[in-house]
Amino acid sequence: MKLEVKNLHKSFEDREVLHGITFSIESGRALGLLGRNGAGKTTTIRILMDVFQANQGEVLLDGQKFVPSHYQIGYMPEERGLYPKKKVAEQILYLAALRGVPTKQARENLKALLRELNIEEYENRKLDTLSKGNQQKVQLVQTLVCNPDIVILDEPFSGLDPVNSQLLKEAVQKLIAQNKLVIFSSHQMSYVEEFCEDIVILNHGDVVLSGNLKQIKKEFGKNQLILNFSNCSPQETEEIVNHSLTDLTRVKEVKKQFVVLELIAPAQKKDVLARLASLAQEVEIFGDYEPTLTDIFVQKAGDEA
Repeated sequence: MKLEVKNLHKSFEDREVLHGITFSIESGRALGLLGRNGAGKTTTIRILMDVFQANQGEVLLDGQKFVPSHYQIGYMPEERGLYPKKKVAEQILYLAALRGVPTKQARENLKALLRELNIEEYENRKLDTLSKGNQQKVQLVQTLVCNPDIVILDEPFSGLDPVNSQLLKEAVQKLIAQNKLVIFSSHQMSYVEEFCEDIVILNHGDVVLSGNLKQIKKEFGKNQLILNFSNCSPQETEEIVNHSLTDLTRVKEVKKQFVVLELIAPAQKKDVLARLASLAQEVEIFGDYEPTLTDIFVQKAGDEA
């Protein structure tokens, strides 16, 4: 399946919050939908789920108008919506019935998911007697109990300890392997980097960056190098660079373990390497710079952007 979001506009009264959002995602891949609070992520998700109607634009699935009611959509919201005083199985089966899942199939799906997430023992416990991490896993069970075609996960790792995070990671990886269409929204960039082949960054209702994450990293790291000298702090390395390499590079950023250098045209990596060989300094770190997703996000959606 290929889901295409084309030129979505959305206004609330006289305020437009989406200004022509366009992106696409295919089955078997996870898309990271990123942005600061208020960027338009939740509004976009609600349009996809037919909670809101767009003022302009369209959503297509395999080239045809997307009708959400014709598909099973598993949505895990950031603000959890289960009933704290109800038993786990009771409410999951109830919600599955509302989504048209036959009772027998819903029970089988429930049992399998509880087992997969290691929470079988809590099947007949009230939700509010569980730890926050286990409540989070129950929330994922309700998301997946309908065996959805499309899965939307909004901050799924919030509040999880490392053990439960690993279980949830495995569940997400399984969804991707099952050729589901997965949209993953999170402020925890390390998880986005781990799961998502493609990203979309929203800022104030506009798409400011989209595409394949590996290619984006390559582009953002173009003509940049990392360097640190042995037995030197990055600050000391910066001083040496400013004394000996100013005709070839400029210091772009001083990080915790190395300095990021930007090549000055027409200088090339080999020119810097030759100059380093002539210095009375042993090189500890040298290579091409690959920015983190956090670096890219701050550049495209931070205050300066």
